Amino acid sequence: MMIIRDHLIRHPDRCTHQAICVPICPTGAWLSTPPYKFDSSRCLESCRLCLDACPSQAIYGVFKKGEKVLEPQKK
Repeated sequence: MMIIRDHLIRHPDRCTHQAICVPICPTGAWLSTPPYKFDSSRCLESCRLCLDACPSQAIYGVFKKGEKVLEPQKK
């Protein structure tokens, strides 16, 4: 069974509101006004531009295996 990215989440406590995710997104999935909401229907599955560009690592993916949502690994 394949693991797929279901959606992205912006962690509000980590976000520095520099909004680097907004202009770098090729589909405009990040809305350009605070609180920088995310439209998952516009996101490309294989794109990682906003995740890689975020200096505070406030954006992370939520993955699914079949119907099961996989929890992020705890450190």
